[in-house]
Amino acid sequence: MNKKILLFLGLLAILGAVIAGAIFYPKIDSQASVIIWQLRIPRIFLAFLVGAGLSCCGVVFQAMLRNSLAEPYTLGVSSGAALGAAMAIMFNFGVFFVTTFSFAGSLATIFLLYLIASRKHFDNNTLILAGVALSLLFSSLVLLLFAIAKKEGVHSAIIWLMGDLSSARPEVIRIVSGFIALGIFILIGLGRDLDIICMGDEKARHLGLNVILTKRIFFIIASLITGAAISAAGIIGFVGLIIPHFARFLFGINHRRLLIASGLMGAAFLILCDTIARTIILPLELPVGVVTGICGGLFFLGLLVKSKKWGSV
Repeated sequence: MNKKILLFLGLLAILGAVIAGAIFYPKIDSQASVIIWQLRIPRIFLAFLVGAGLSCCGVVFQAMLRNSLAEPYTLGVSSGAALGAAMAIMFNFGVFFVTTFSFAGSLATIFLLYLIASRKHFDNNTLILAGVALSLLFSSLVLLLFAIAKKEGVHSAIIWLMGDLSSARPEVIRIVSGFIALGIFILIGLGRDLDIICMGDEKARHLGLNVILTKRIFFIIASLITGAAISAAGIIGFVGLIIPHFARFLFGINHRRLLIASGLMGAAFLILCDTIARTIILPLELPVGVVTGICGGLFFLGLLVKSKKWGSV
């Protein structure tokens, strides 16, 4: 056998042994263990949580609003979270406070939306219009902060707004994992109610469903998941839009099955995009939101053009 092939296989075996040792014996004080357990594993886990959460929220909002273009950011939660994060970044409060302020901003947006929508019995048009109005308001306030802040703070805030998984620290993951994981399980358990809501409000009422209460529950849970995901990773676009469509195309419209499929596919998609973002222009690193936007946009357009079933999805 060629000596170069033997040398390559030997190096590959050594690398595999080092990685395996770091995985199965994480307490060993080695560089590989530090890289895998303190850098790679938390980042992969955060990408899994955020990808699954955004995808499941996309399924919920598309069903609840009966709008195929709805996504987790449609109702303006992302803009409120962005305003909170921008404030923390501008004042250099640290990563933990960026997450805290971002989540507080998303909670404020959810509260305002809830008050507005409650006055109109959670009408879909009211939700969308209120979300657009709040999104424009908070986005303008973010731009105001950019206009008066120092350049260093503006650059950091822009990177965060593009979507960034580099802040995957254990304390951040502990905060958001409970909201996202518990929220996804609740949504899956309520999957049958989503099936009924898709039939329209009148039919849902005739089938005995309390439409307003159900919409409130879905709105609060999905918005909390979205706020938690944004606070941990910034605004990562396209995951909550394209993945639900693709999962629906493959697995049908049963929402309990669709939520599970979307969650797993969204998690895998975001992990893959984050890997590309970290490696494609080494030693530099792209914001993961840039990669999801490019990959998702191209994939969405290709599927839209080629698929004969798309119009019925």
